[in-house]
Amino acid sequence: MAGTEDLYLGFDLSTQQLKCAAVSSDLKLKHEAKVDFDADFGKKYGIEKGVLTNPSEGEVFAPTAMWLEAVDLVLQRMREHGLDFGKIKGLSGAGMQHGTVFWSKEAESLLSNLDAKKTLLEQLQTEKTSAFAHPHSPNWQDASTQIQCDEYDAVLGDPETLAKVTGSKAHHRFSGPQIKRFRTKYPEHYENVSRISLVSSFLASVFLGKVAPIDISDVTGMNLWDINKGQWHDTLLELAAGSKDGAADLRQKLGHVPEDGGENFGRISDYFVKRYGFPSDAKIIAFTGDNPATILALPLRSSDAMVSLGTSTTFLMSTSTYKPAGAYHFMNHPTTAGLYMFMLCYKNGGLAREQIRDQFNTSATHPANWDTFNDTALSTPLVAQSGKDGAMRLGLYFPRPEIVPNVRAGQWRYSYTPGSGEIKEVAADFLPDDARNIVESQMLSLRLRSFPLVKAETNTETGVELPPQPRRVYLVGGGSANNAIAKICGEVLGSHDGVYKLDIGGNACALGSAYKAIWGVERKQGQTFEDLIGSRWDEKQFTKRVADGYQKGTFETYGEAVKGFEKMEQIVIGEVGEGKKQASGGVFMASDTDAGAAGRSKRGEFI
Repeated sequence: MAGTEDLYLGFDLSTQQLKCAAVSSDLKLKHEAKVDFDADFGKKYGIEKGVLTNPSEGEVFAPTAMWLEAVDLVLQRMREHGLDFGKIKGLSGAGMQHGTVFWSKEAESLLSNLDAKKTLLEQLQTEKTSAFAHPHSPNWQDASTQIQCDEYDAVLGDPETLAKVTGSKAHHRFSGPQIKRFRTKYPEHYENVSRISLVSSFLASVFLGKVAPIDISDVTGMNLWDINKGQWHDTLLELAAGSKDGAADLRQKLGHVPEDGGENFGRISDYFVKRYGFPSDAKIIAFTGDNPATILALPLRSSDAMVSLGTSTTFLMSTSTYKPAGAYHFMNHPTTAGLYMFMLCYKNGGLAREQIRDQFNTSATHPANWDTFNDTALSTPLVAQSGKDGAMRLGLYFPRPEIVPNVRAGQWRYSYTPGSGEIKEVAADFLPDDARNIVESQMLSLRLRSFPLVKAETNTETGVELPPQPRRVYLVGGGSANNAIAKICGEVLGSHDGVYKLDIGGNACALGSAYKAIWGVERKQGQTFEDLIGSRWDEKQFTKRVADGYQKGTFETYGEAVKGFEKMEQIVIGEVGEGKKQASGGVFMASDTDAGAAGRSKRGEFI
């Protein structure tokens, strides 16, 4: 291990904030600061929640000039908090996926000749000159590229083929569709583009003093990268650029993508050495996307899963198995060759659980609360099944239009008999059983889609082979504090080593980025991120075992329920899936805003 005084910086450039964390070699958090875009720059840039919008075209975007100001401001605040920049040995960062930044032909010259007496904004974005061919970067919430997405889904034959090649079907926010639209809407701006960055590589470029390469993980959120071949895909480039000649030019604009996620891009720009006192040999390690950086905040082993139980539901897994499909996302792992990051995103999570909880509100003197919900959920038999051979009660609970599966807002209930395979729709009226069924529904969906990625393992204590399941399940987000929900998660998903609550504060991306910097600078030949960081990571400080995982009999019962769950989904998709009228189920407390969004946009995005 390097000297205990050595420090590493990790950044997180998200929609609404820029965060910075300083971490020592032993992974101790030493300093942190943030810039809140609305609070610090809202009036100047006219933003709300970090972005500008053009509702008539579904555009959501952010001014890149604001991000430049944020870099100087967050470093100033870090200095005010006592950080000695002279101790920094390396830095890395995370950027919100999948924003594109369009550098002008003047960018390289401006970046490499910065005056430490002036701010970044004063030199990179002025009325006379600009490092940007376009002043804005489309945000992940942007929904302006439906036409281009349709073209991307069709160009290789169908969306599933596109997913097999790039890791995802076409999505509004992905760079391929966005570049295609930008080129046709702003042809003069596109003509002035010298290089194209993602938000992560944009931030790396600022610190490097020249345009930095795109990261090997973040590049897989573009619909342009062939994951199997490890290179830009000619046909997809040509679609974005409009011609074969244009594709060759676009390839130059995007640049070379290093295979090593811990690659040292070079030493920090002299601007930061002279203005803030960074050592001249401080190293810039590849910056990545915010989702990949999140899994680096916890050194996940292969088959470990992270479940975010917030307003939405997100499932992340580190896996050596590559089995892409249109319903979810595969990305290259940000540090470890041979591993992939599997990602599922659902719009419906905490809101659906809360609405079931509120159904228990019987009077003003007995308002709805989680105690009632939890007691009911834990006292209800698995899938409300009366007896081993009885029918299982299954449901879908979507207050908002869902991505996985792609259906409108609504609620549905079905009865499934495992022995005969019979499934039939039943009344969707509320029953107390829903307290357990809503959690089961969300976990069964995760199990259905992640099952192909897990393998059978042998219990080291008993020598008994266990069925395929995650090694560990880590819960984050508001729902992770609910022990009843955690218990049901473990029963449905399994996990050899149990279910853990993970608490790494609100700086997961910045911490993950800082850990990446440590690994990139201090690793020995062939030393993996998991080995280096795992040996220093204090699990007891950040995790707590909150529930059992695999339980013989229970896990197998839910295995039968998955079969019925899949049948139920297919029936509902056939009735009210994309482009179909709502035939049954009814709207489940969906707002007018949600209904309007469903009409305008038929593609889910991940953050």
